[in-house]
Amino acid sequence: MADGSTTDYEKLLYRAGQLLSAYKDTEALALYEQVLSASENNYEALCKASYLHCRIGDRFADESSKLSHFEKARTLALHAYTINPEDAESNYVMALSLGCTAMVTGPRQRLAAIYQIKPYIDKALAVNSQHDGAWYVLGRWCFKVANLNLAEQAAAKLLFGGIKEKVTNQDAVNALSQAIRYNPGNIRYYYDLACVYKEMKDKNACMSTLRKALLVNLETTEELELSRRCKIMLDEEYAG
Repeated sequence: MADGSTTDYEKLLYRAGQLLSAYKDTEALALYEQVLSASENNYEALCKASYLHCRIGDRFADESSKLSHFEKARTLALHAYTINPEDAESNYVMALSLGCTAMVTGPRQRLAAIYQIKPYIDKALAVNSQHDGAWYVLGRWCFKVANLNLAEQAAAKLLFGGIKEKVTNQDAVNALSQAIRYNPGNIRYYYDLACVYKEMKDKNACMSTLRKALLVNLETTEELELSRRCKIMLDEEYAG
């Protein structure tokens, strides 16, 4: 497999990384899976393939297709974590895949994910405090926990002993702001931060965030859709 000092695996990984950067997710995933078919313990391919299954699965409307991708993402993430449990990336894809899977499962599984995800986020950020993806997952986690309804709170207490941490929407704001700090070109971070501000009824902060979102360069149809939502929300805030 060797070719000088660069293996065929490294060439495939390099090309897959180029495709990933160019938002060609399906093509990138195919190359990462090609690497894994020949080298099942390739750590980089495991992490990247897990991430891509989460991203691709999120685009499907039907839950069965989503779940199929998310379960593959979780299996790959667990494999990567088994190989290197101390690395930020394996902990990040564990948290991400668990969160994605929870979205398309039942209420009990969604509550369980709250407890399962947090240690992985904490570890990822302990290893790499500038990991924008981990900050984003933390922001989503905080928002979910801060806004559990009474029934969810009661179920969490009955099934899992309740939420030990005191979490607020401001914690979600802080985490999402860090995600933006380390990756200011991701419009999803702005959109979710604006949604948190809207929940907090902080109109000025919401509008400011949405204006910043509309300045982000757009590359994909998903980003165009998020930009459209940002524009609608901004118009609604003006009208309100």
